[in-house]
Amino acid sequence: MKLKDQVAIITGGGRGMGRADCLLLAAEGATVICCDKIGESTRKVAAEVRERGGVAEAYELDITKPNDVARVVKEVAEKYKRIDVLVNNAGFDDIKPFIQTTEADWDFLIGLNLKGHLHVTRAVLPHMIERNYGTIVFIASDAGRVGSTGESVYGAAKAGLIGFTKSLAREEARHGIRVNCISPGLTDTPQFQANLADPKIGKIMRSVEKWIPLKRFGQPEEIAKAVLFFVSSDSSFVTGQVLSVSGGLTMI
Repeated sequence: MKLKDQVAIITGGGRGMGRADCLLLAAEGATVICCDKIGESTRKVAAEVRERGGVAEAYELDITKPNDVARVVKEVAEKYKRIDVLVNNAGFDDIKPFIQTTEADWDFLIGLNLKGHLHVTRAVLPHMIERNYGTIVFIASDAGRVGSTGESVYGAAKAGLIGFTKSLAREEARHGIRVNCISPGLTDTPQFQANLADPKIGKIMRSVEKWIPLKRFGQPEEIAKAVLFFVSSDSSFVTGQVLSVSGGLTMI
């Protein structure tokens, strides 16, 4: 097991890529702290982990609320005396042309997809620094690397995560903390399915599928395998990197 006895906090763990992360990291020996804004979803995933023989706890958590973030992280640190892994996965997109967005849209998308992860990372870092050990992974998006129609604000927030990854990796290397970023392409999650069902958005997504060299959309489990690489000793000499998992749609 690659993560035996480690404690891993995963945000947005209630479905999609977060659920896949919880299941895989638990299978590799980690105690998984599954956090999600939707309490029912996170409890369901934690139960699924336990049914498979893993160890998991569920926390209902909105990462845009710093006091709640601090409370959860404190509870986890006090109970387990360590936090080894942080997967900043929570996120949401609202696809529409920038000209149709409002300032309220900007605040929501940036607050969740960028600032929320700053809250969680800031709360977790002192516990990693104390032990001179830790791995942090951010889930960005290729919308933040190369741009994407209808995702201007979302892409801006994800680009911010990429910049944050690189700077934080430089700052925390002296504490033995590695920080990396995964940049998924189109991945078959519940949110993806909702967008695919939309007549206008779905048409765009289907047109993009034709340009993916591997000729298909990604699966959450494929993103989870990249997460496992970054949080395990397999990537012990890797930090500050961004990996696109997109079927070759982006090659930069």
